[in-house]
Amino acid sequence: MKTFTALVILTLLLGRTTLAGPLFDGLSPEKQSLIRALIADHFPDSTLSPEEQAEELAWFVHAASGLQNREISVLSEQLPTHDYEAEVLAPAFSQLTGIAVTHDRKPEGEVIRQINLQRIMAAKGRYDAFVNDSDMIGTHARSGWALALSDYMEGEGKAFTLPSLALEDFIGLDFVTGPDGKLYQLPDQQFANLYWFRYDWFQRPELRAQFRDRYGYELGVPVNWSAYEDIAEFFSVHVREIDGQRVYGHMDYGKRDPSLGWRFTDAWFSMAGAGDRGIPNGLPVDEWGIRMEGCHPVGSSVSRGGATNSPAAVYALEKYIDWLDRFAPPEARDMTFSEAGPVPAQGQVAQQIFWYTAFTSDMTREGLPVVNEDGTPKWRMAPSPRGAYWEDGMKLGYQDVGAWTIPRAMGAERQKAAWLYAQFTVARTVSLQKTLYGLTPIRLSDLESPQMQQKAPALGGLVEFYRSPARLAWSPTGVNVPDYPRLAKLWWPNIADAVTGRVSPQQALDNLAAAQDRTLSVIERNFLAGDCGPKMAEGADVRGAEWWLAQPGAPKPRLANEKPKGVTIRYEDLLRQWEVAGG
Repeated sequence: MKTFTALVILTLLLGRTTLAGPLFDGLSPEKQSLIRALIADHFPDSTLSPEEQAEELAWFVHAASGLQNREISVLSEQLPTHDYEAEVLAPAFSQLTGIAVTHDRKPEGEVIRQINLQRIMAAKGRYDAFVNDSDMIGTHARSGWALALSDYMEGEGKAFTLPSLALEDFIGLDFVTGPDGKLYQLPDQQFANLYWFRYDWFQRPELRAQFRDRYGYELGVPVNWSAYEDIAEFFSVHVREIDGQRVYGHMDYGKRDPSLGWRFTDAWFSMAGAGDRGIPNGLPVDEWGIRMEGCHPVGSSVSRGGATNSPAAVYALEKYIDWLDRFAPPEARDMTFSEAGPVPAQGQVAQQIFWYTAFTSDMTREGLPVVNEDGTPKWRMAPSPRGAYWEDGMKLGYQDVGAWTIPRAMGAERQKAAWLYAQFTVARTVSLQKTLYGLTPIRLSDLESPQMQQKAPALGGLVEFYRSPARLAWSPTGVNVPDYPRLAKLWWPNIADAVTGRVSPQQALDNLAAAQDRTLSVIERNFLAGDCGPKMAEGADVRGAEWWLAQPGAPKPRLANEKPKGVTIRYEDLLRQWEVAGG
């Protein structure tokens, strides 16, 4: 009997620790022990079995066998997801492969500055890879600076491409594909800007009755901007106080600061309906108002067929300023993006039309006024409402996709090492654990995992949104923008001029459109965008605003009624719609 019991215990112990597979079996006992420890200590949650994880990790060991003692440096934005990579994944990768990784994190503007420095130098630089917003896909695909990953995976990098990478599992590949159909970046993390609201307040019978009596329809998730405006007015002007605290129906920021540009490029005009139909960015006019013919940008101004200063864009800017002045806390006008971000968690704001889901983890911390005692949120997220010019089939919001970008001009060995590390940070062995930590999902398999379903009730709709077909209408800046750094810096000073009252919204956008057109012309003259660079019409070939506004699609003429009746939907009905559409 004692012998039988000992055999049972031995069998159970071996079952927990034995991992088998040809790649794993080919490793030294030390590497095998390391892999067991990594899976148990750092990556217990994965959509792969422990055996599959072991084989995937063993592949990295074998693939890096000729690259040991190499050192690489990479740079990413400061986000919890990238902290996890730098503090957990980089050391694990180095232990496995012998490749030393320095993973720096800096503000987004500094990441772009470093990329530009290396582009200008056109030579080997300080960093071997970047996690860079896919907003630069139009730049990378045209400049020749970034490595075309699809070519690399079939060519020099084939032996260093993870067999289980499973590109079809990524939910953001369209966003990192250039106009030539090639993949230039590999998604590493992504998050959307969505509508955020106090679900608990919206459920209060007395508030629901007051809203219905005043506006003639139900208090719920706003489907259009008219309903958002009514709800903002309701809480800021008519309710004013809940549980003894002053409350507001809107939150935003308006300080003259580079972050003010993000509010619009990320992508306010798309929500208003300024661009054209077509996923992911509107064809031929995108959410920046840039028209593209073939793969060539041809203008931003309405006179050139663009929509940056169109009636729909002016409507969007007017609403932004009006809501900021009338319905947001008075201090919001003097806040930047980073200063305004924590405000909804303080418990005074009823809704926010444009809220980055990257703040989800910060919004669910224990003890916050917007979190219940059991840890569930008092708030929910939902699709942002659309403006009066929006039509079915259009992009509806922005999605930030941080993606691995590797310079083309660098040493072959360092390039291989950088590509291995990039793949390691998104491999299925580690991606679910990283997603549970940073809540910036990139793989469908992670979103459908039991672990994410179990966590969903605490995340206020994040998982439901990403599993729904609605997510397809949210996208980053697309391929119409041929040089993101040059064009993006034009936005915030011109928007700030309108916010401060220095010029009218129309004049501010006229100035912005003209500045973009001048910059596109410079890019064209200096051959800065390769074969798909801008082609700007001259003289009599510029057809003029009147001609373009009479054509179908964007730019669109001014509507007679820019505030139709408000429309809302119950949050529970919205979830059911997603379930039906996703099924």
